[in-house]
Amino acid sequence: MPRTTVLLLFGGESSEHEVSISSARNVYAALDDTKFDVILCFIDKAGKWWLLREFGMSVTTHDAPQIIPVLGSACFVTIPSSHIVKPDVILPILHGKNGEDGSVQGLAQLLHIPIVGCDMTASALCMDKLASKQIMQASGITIADYVAHHEGENEPDFASLSAKLGTLMFVKPNRAGSSVGVSRVTSAEELIVALAEAHQHDNVVLIERGITGREIEVAVLGNPPRHQVTRPGEILAEGTFYSYDSKYAASSNSSVVIPADLDEATESQIRDLASRTYALLGCRGFARVDFFLGEDNTVYFNEINTLPGFTNISMYPKLWRQAGVSYPQLIEKLITAALDV
Repeated sequence: MPRTTVLLLFGGESSEHEVSISSARNVYAALDDTKFDVILCFIDKAGKWWLLREFGMSVTTHDAPQIIPVLGSACFVTIPSSHIVKPDVILPILHGKNGEDGSVQGLAQLLHIPIVGCDMTASALCMDKLASKQIMQASGITIADYVAHHEGENEPDFASLSAKLGTLMFVKPNRAGSSVGVSRVTSAEELIVALAEAHQHDNVVLIERGITGREIEVAVLGNPPRHQVTRPGEILAEGTFYSYDSKYAASSNSSVVIPADLDEATESQIRDLASRTYALLGCRGFARVDFFLGEDNTVYFNEINTLPGFTNISMYPKLWRQAGVSYPQLIEKLITAALDV
């Protein structure tokens, strides 16, 4: 039986470049080489695509050929040697800008090559926190109160915001992941600094009511209406919130609890909401849906991640492992879902 040729994309232009490399290294190790012929494609911070011969401890493009797409032909060509590269499927392990925002997914559509995960529309929509929250709100799903701030607008008055959102707020870029640019705010001075930091990553910033409670995440796999959801897991963050450093720093004491300690009714509600959210936003392949569970047991939709991490501490593969799906089995299921068109 011929092996499926997989183009593994990683790196990228976003601030989550290193996270992508870490995730991709794990995915590459999990791919069964009796079933898959893997082509390694590294995207550097300038956006150039390079074919690598091996996935070493450090990534180098020395003597590596570049590849460019041949639209409509289901292939790439190398430069300068003009060799044809024709994958059966693209596996993007990318995060942030030009990775999970629909850019690569749109390119795959123009190439006529299946891609693992959501299509261009769903990827762009889910990456846009403001748009996805508006859809959730219109669909009757509870979200935390928020205010959107656009670059160039006057700085919002902290007292006025507090009257609407409370004195604890979170400021975050509208289109970024891994908690990049996210700040916890409790004063006017902190708000000014947080807005400046968030606007370094996006021209639209969300200022959200801080929910006192628990961070709950659910993994979803497959193509609607046959998609499956895991039992929820809980983030026990080091410090005041689950920041970039508390996620990825070697010294972090953050941890996860799988499955989360929830009563049966609350767990069922969260799983149902994750399944509904996934379908409402047009997702396919896989995603992680994140919630807050308030002290009064109210469940708030937080965000959805259509290319969740596969690092050693990432929740998505851990949730499926608890459900009895091994890392290699999970990657195979993702590729199968992409080819199920």
